[in-house]
Amino acid sequence: METNKSSSWLREIQSYGMITMSMVLMVVGVYFFKFPNNFSFGGVTGFASVVSRMTGWSAGDFTTAANMVLLLMGFFLVGKSFGVKTVYATLLMSVLLKVFEKAYPMHGPMTGEPLLELIFAILLPAVSSAILFHIGASSGGTDIIAMALKKYTSLPIGTVLLFVDALAVAASFFVFGPATGLFSTLGLMAKSLLIDRVIESMNRCKCFNIVCDNPEPICGYIIHELHRSATVYEAQGAFSHHKKAVIMTTMKGSQAVKLRNFIRGVEPEAFIQISNSSEIIGKGFLAW
Repeated sequence: METNKSSSWLREIQSYGMITMSMVLMVVGVYFFKFPNNFSFGGVTGFASVVSRMTGWSAGDFTTAANMVLLLMGFFLVGKSFGVKTVYATLLMSVLLKVFEKAYPMHGPMTGEPLLELIFAILLPAVSSAILFHIGASSGGTDIIAMALKKYTSLPIGTVLLFVDALAVAASFFVFGPATGLFSTLGLMAKSLLIDRVIESMNRCKCFNIVCDNPEPICGYIIHELHRSATVYEAQGAFSHHKKAVIMTTMKGSQAVKLRNFIRGVEPEAFIQISNSSEIIGKGFLAW
Protein backbone atom coordinates (compact mmCIF):
# COMPACT_ATOMS: atom_id res chain seq x y z
CA MET A 1 0.00 0.00 0.00
CA GLU A 2 2.82 2.39 0.94
CA THR A 3 4.58 1.57 -2.32
CA ASN A 4 1.47 2.47 -4.32
CA LYS A 5 1.14 5.79 -2.46
CA SER A 6 4.81 6.61 -3.03
CA SER A 7 4.48 5.75 -6.70
CA SER A 8 1.37 7.94 -6.99
CA TRP A 9 3.13 10.89 -5.33
CA LEU A 10 6.16 10.43 -7.59
CA ARG A 11 3.94 10.49 -10.69
CA GLU A 12 2.28 13.69 -9.47
CA ILE A 13 5.64 15.36 -8.81
CA GLN A 14 6.87 14.35 -12.26
CA SER A 15 3.63 15.63 -13.81
CA TYR A 16 3.92 19.05 -12.15
CA GLY A 17 7.60 19.18 -13.06
CA MET A 18 6.65 18.63 -16.72
CA ILE A 19 3.99 21.36 -16.48
CA THR A 20 6.53 23.78 -14.99
CA MET A 21 9.08 23.04 -17.70
CA SER A 22 6.40 23.39 -20.39
CA MET A 23 5.22 26.75 -19.10
CA VAL A 24 8.78 28.09 -18.97
CA LEU A 25 9.19 27.10 -22.64
CA MET A 26 5.87 28.70 -23.54
CA VAL A 27 6.56 31.98 -21.73
CA VAL A 28 10.06 32.24 -23.24
CA GLY A 29 8.55 31.86 -26.72
CA VAL A 30 5.76 34.33 -26.02
CA TYR A 31 7.69 37.00 -24.11
CA PHE A 32 10.99 37.08 -26.02
CA PHE A 33 9.77 36.33 -29.56
CA LYS A 34 6.01 36.79 -29.88
CA PHE A 35 5.26 40.01 -27.98
CA PRO A 36 8.22 42.13 -29.27
CA ASN A 37 7.32 41.33 -32.88
CA ASN A 38 3.55 41.84 -32.36
CA PHE A 39 2.76 38.37 -33.70
CA SER A 40 -0.97 37.96 -33.10
CA PHE A 41 -1.73 34.26 -33.39
CA GLY A 42 -2.64 31.86 -30.62
CA GLY A 43 -5.49 32.65 -28.24
CA VAL A 44 -5.07 35.11 -25.37
CA THR A 45 -1.44 35.96 -26.13
CA GLY A 46 -2.43 36.69 -29.72
CA PHE A 47 -5.00 39.28 -28.61
CA ALA A 48 -2.52 40.63 -26.05
CA SER A 49 -0.28 42.10 -28.77
CA VAL A 50 -3.22 43.85 -30.44
CA VAL A 51 -4.68 45.20 -27.19
CA SER A 52 -1.24 46.36 -26.04
CA ARG A 53 -0.73 48.48 -29.18
CA MET A 54 -4.27 49.93 -29.08
CA THR A 55 -4.40 50.76 -25.35
CA GLY A 56 -0.80 50.98 -24.13
CA TRP A 57 -1.52 48.20 -21.64
CA SER A 58 1.42 45.79 -21.43
CA ALA A 59 0.87 42.47 -23.22
CA GLY A 60 1.89 40.56 -20.10
CA ASP A 61 -0.64 42.40 -17.91
CA PHE A 62 -3.43 41.84 -20.43
CA THR A 63 -2.57 38.13 -20.64
CA THR A 64 -2.66 37.85 -16.84
CA ALA A 65 -5.99 39.69 -16.55
CA ALA A 66 -7.61 37.71 -19.38
CA ASN A 67 -6.41 34.41 -17.91
CA MET A 68 -7.85 35.32 -14.50
CA VAL A 69 -11.23 36.15 -16.06
CA LEU A 70 -11.19 32.89 -18.01
CA LEU A 71 -10.25 30.97 -14.87
CA LEU A 72 -13.31 32.36 -13.09
CA MET A 73 -15.42 31.43 -16.11
CA GLY A 74 -13.99 27.93 -15.91
CA PHE A 75 -14.92 27.54 -12.25
CA PHE A 76 -18.49 28.72 -12.85
CA LEU A 77 -19.14 27.01 -16.18
CA VAL A 78 -17.06 23.82 -16.06
CA GLY A 79 -17.01 23.06 -12.33
CA LYS A 80 -14.97 20.35 -10.62
CA SER A 81 -13.77 18.82 -13.88
CA PHE A 82 -11.96 22.09 -14.59
CA GLY A 83 -8.68 20.64 -13.37
CA VAL A 84 -6.09 21.69 -10.79
CA LYS A 85 -3.31 21.31 -13.35
CA THR A 86 -4.92 23.87 -15.66
CA VAL A 87 -5.21 26.32 -12.76
CA TYR A 88 -1.56 25.74 -11.84
CA ALA A 89 -0.39 26.22 -15.44
CA THR A 90 -2.44 29.41 -15.88
CA LEU A 91 -1.20 30.99 -12.64
CA LEU A 92 2.38 29.94 -13.37
CA MET A 93 2.21 31.60 -16.78
CA SER A 94 1.10 34.88 -15.20
CA VAL A 95 3.88 34.72 -12.59
CA LEU A 96 6.57 33.93 -15.17
CA LEU A 97 5.47 36.78 -17.43
CA LYS A 98 5.75 39.19 -14.49
CA VAL A 99 9.18 37.84 -13.56
CA PHE A 100 10.49 38.23 -17.12
CA GLU A 101 9.02 41.74 -17.42
CA LYS A 102 10.90 42.81 -14.28
CA ALA A 103 14.13 40.93 -14.97
CA TYR A 104 14.46 41.35 -18.76
CA PRO A 105 12.47 44.34 -20.08
CA MET A 106 11.98 44.05 -23.85
CA HIS A 107 11.81 47.31 -25.83
CA GLY A 108 11.86 45.71 -29.28
CA PRO A 109 12.68 42.51 -31.14
CA MET A 110 15.73 40.56 -30.03
CA THR A 111 17.14 40.44 -33.57
CA GLY A 112 16.48 42.08 -36.91
CA GLU A 113 15.25 38.79 -38.39
CA PRO A 114 11.45 38.54 -37.99
CA LEU A 115 11.22 35.18 -39.79
CA LEU A 116 13.79 33.65 -37.43
CA GLU A 117 11.92 35.00 -34.42
CA LEU A 118 8.61 33.75 -35.84
CA ILE A 119 10.05 30.23 -35.91
CA PHE A 120 10.84 30.39 -32.18
CA ALA A 121 7.51 32.09 -31.43
CA ILE A 122 5.80 29.08 -33.04
CA LEU A 123 8.16 26.30 -31.99
CA LEU A 124 8.51 26.88 -28.23
CA PRO A 125 4.79 27.32 -27.40
CA ALA A 126 3.85 24.45 -29.75
CA VAL A 127 6.25 22.03 -28.03
CA SER A 128 4.97 23.27 -24.67
CA SER A 129 1.32 22.72 -25.65
CA ALA A 130 2.10 19.26 -26.99
CA ILE A 131 3.76 18.24 -23.69
CA LEU A 132 0.79 19.60 -21.72
CA PHE A 133 -1.74 17.74 -23.90
CA HIS A 134 0.39 14.60 -23.59
CA ILE A 135 0.12 14.61 -19.77
CA GLY A 136 -3.53 15.65 -19.68
CA ALA A 137 -3.11 19.33 -18.82
CA SER A 138 -3.54 22.64 -20.62
CA SER A 139 -2.22 26.18 -20.40
CA GLY A 140 -5.64 27.70 -19.76
CA GLY A 141 -6.56 30.70 -21.89
CA THR A 142 -8.80 29.78 -24.80
CA ASP A 143 -8.56 26.11 -23.77
CA ILE A 144 -10.99 27.06 -20.97
CA ILE A 145 -13.44 28.31 -23.59
CA ALA A 146 -13.07 24.93 -25.30
CA MET A 147 -13.94 23.11 -22.06
CA ALA A 148 -17.08 25.23 -21.60
CA LEU A 149 -18.16 24.73 -25.21
CA LYS A 150 -17.64 20.99 -24.91
CA LYS A 151 -19.86 20.85 -21.82
CA TYR A 152 -22.74 23.07 -22.89
CA THR A 153 -22.88 23.04 -26.70
CA SER A 154 -22.43 20.77 -29.69
CA LEU A 155 -20.39 23.36 -31.58
CA PRO A 156 -17.20 22.08 -33.25
CA ILE A 157 -14.61 23.25 -30.73
CA GLY A 158 -11.67 23.27 -33.13
CA THR A 159 -13.58 25.48 -35.57
CA VAL A 160 -14.64 27.93 -32.85
CA LEU A 161 -11.10 28.26 -31.45
CA LEU A 162 -9.69 28.69 -34.96
CA PHE A 163 -12.24 31.47 -35.51
CA VAL A 164 -11.12 33.19 -32.27
CA ASP A 165 -7.48 32.96 -33.34
CA ALA A 166 -8.36 34.23 -36.81
CA LEU A 167 -9.99 37.33 -35.30
CA ALA A 168 -6.72 38.25 -33.58
CA VAL A 169 -4.78 37.68 -36.81
CA ALA A 170 -7.26 39.80 -38.80
CA ALA A 171 -6.95 42.60 -36.26
CA SER A 172 -3.16 42.54 -36.61
CA PHE A 173 -3.46 43.57 -40.30
CA PHE A 174 -5.22 46.79 -39.29
CA VAL A 175 -3.21 47.52 -36.12
CA PHE A 176 0.33 46.56 -37.21
CA GLY A 177 0.17 46.51 -41.00
CA PRO A 178 0.29 43.82 -43.70
CA ALA A 179 3.80 42.50 -42.93
CA THR A 180 3.00 41.63 -39.29
CA GLY A 181 -0.43 40.39 -40.35
CA LEU A 182 1.08 38.01 -42.88
CA PHE A 183 3.65 36.76 -40.35
CA SER A 184 0.79 36.17 -37.87
CA THR A 185 -1.21 34.29 -40.52
CA LEU A 186 1.79 32.07 -41.21
CA GLY A 187 2.21 31.49 -37.46
CA LEU A 188 -1.44 30.52 -37.04
CA MET A 189 -1.24 27.94 -39.85
CA ALA A 190 2.09 26.50 -38.68
CA LYS A 191 1.18 26.31 -34.97
CA SER A 192 -1.63 23.77 -35.26
CA LEU A 193 0.33 21.59 -37.68
CA LEU A 194 3.40 21.60 -35.44
CA ILE A 195 1.45 20.73 -32.28
CA ASP A 196 -0.09 17.73 -34.05
CA ARG A 197 3.32 16.55 -35.27
CA VAL A 198 4.98 16.91 -31.85
CA ILE A 199 2.16 15.04 -30.09
CA GLU A 200 2.34 12.30 -32.71
CA SER A 201 6.12 12.06 -32.25
CA MET A 202 5.81 11.86 -28.44
CA ASN A 203 3.19 9.11 -28.64
CA ARG A 204 4.88 7.13 -31.41
CA CYS A 205 5.48 3.45 -30.66
CA LYS A 206 6.75 0.48 -32.63
CA CYS A 207 4.35 -2.40 -33.28
CA PHE A 208 5.95 -5.81 -33.88
CA ASN A 209 4.54 -8.88 -35.60
CA ILE A 210 7.23 -11.56 -35.28
CA VAL A 211 6.82 -14.89 -37.11
CA CYS A 212 9.21 -17.43 -35.59
CA ASP A 213 9.70 -21.10 -34.71
CA ASN A 214 10.52 -20.71 -31.00
CA PRO A 215 8.68 -17.87 -29.23
CA GLU A 216 9.90 -18.66 -25.68
CA PRO A 217 13.27 -16.80 -25.62
CA ILE A 218 11.80 -13.81 -27.44
CA CYS A 219 8.81 -13.56 -25.09
CA GLY A 220 11.11 -14.01 -22.10
CA TYR A 221 13.25 -11.09 -23.28
CA ILE A 222 10.19 -8.89 -23.89
CA ILE A 223 8.77 -9.59 -20.41
CA HIS A 224 11.89 -9.73 -18.21
CA GLU A 225 14.27 -7.34 -19.96
CA LEU A 226 12.00 -4.81 -21.67
CA HIS A 227 9.18 -5.06 -19.10
CA ARG A 228 6.52 -5.28 -21.76
CA SER A 229 3.97 -7.93 -22.60
CA ALA A 230 3.07 -9.77 -25.79
CA THR A 231 0.39 -11.87 -27.40
CA VAL A 232 1.34 -15.21 -28.97
CA TYR A 233 -0.78 -17.18 -31.40
CA GLU A 234 -0.24 -20.09 -33.76
CA ALA A 235 -0.09 -19.70 -37.52
CA GLN A 236 0.68 -21.78 -40.58
CA GLY A 237 2.84 -20.86 -43.55
CA ALA A 238 0.76 -20.60 -46.74
CA PHE A 239 3.52 -22.10 -48.92
CA SER A 240 5.33 -24.54 -46.59
CA HIS A 241 2.35 -25.38 -44.33
CA HIS A 242 4.80 -25.42 -41.39
CA LYS A 243 3.50 -24.43 -37.97
CA LYS A 244 4.75 -21.05 -36.80
CA ALA A 245 4.30 -18.81 -33.77
CA VAL A 246 3.37 -15.15 -34.19
CA ILE A 247 4.31 -12.72 -31.42
CA MET A 248 2.49 -9.40 -31.34
CA THR A 249 3.93 -6.68 -29.10
CA THR A 250 4.23 -2.89 -28.87
CA MET A 251 6.90 -0.69 -27.28
CA LYS A 252 8.83 2.57 -27.46
CA GLY A 253 11.44 3.14 -30.15
CA SER A 254 14.51 2.63 -27.92
CA GLN A 255 13.14 -0.71 -26.74
CA ALA A 256 12.34 -1.70 -30.31
CA VAL A 257 16.01 -1.43 -31.30
CA LYS A 258 17.00 -3.75 -28.42
CA LEU A 259 14.34 -6.31 -29.35
CA ARG A 260 15.31 -6.31 -33.00
CA ASN A 261 18.96 -6.91 -32.12
CA PHE A 262 18.02 -9.70 -29.70
CA ILE A 263 15.89 -11.51 -32.30
CA ARG A 264 18.72 -11.27 -34.82
CA GLY A 265 20.93 -13.13 -32.32
CA VAL A 266 18.54 -15.89 -31.19
CA GLU A 267 16.53 -16.54 -34.37
CA PRO A 268 17.93 -14.76 -37.44
CA GLU A 269 15.45 -16.58 -39.72
CA ALA A 270 12.46 -14.94 -37.99
CA PHE A 271 10.22 -12.71 -40.08
CA ILE A 272 9.64 -9.33 -38.41
CA GLN A 273 7.08 -6.71 -39.43
CA ILE A 274 7.58 -3.35 -37.64
CA SER A 275 5.13 -0.48 -38.01
CA ASN A 276 4.68 2.93 -36.38
CA SER A 277 1.65 3.93 -34.36
CA SER A 278 0.95 7.16 -32.48
CA GLU A 279 -2.30 6.10 -30.82
CA ILE A 280 -2.20 2.93 -28.72
CA ILE A 281 -4.80 2.72 -25.99
CA GLY A 282 -4.47 0.33 -23.08
CA LYS A 283 -2.42 -0.50 -20.03
CA GLY A 284 1.08 0.90 -20.27
CA PHE A 285 0.14 3.32 -23.05
CA LEU A 286 -2.65 5.91 -23.47
CA ALA A 287 -5.69 5.80 -21.19
CA TRP A 288 -9.19 6.15 -22.55
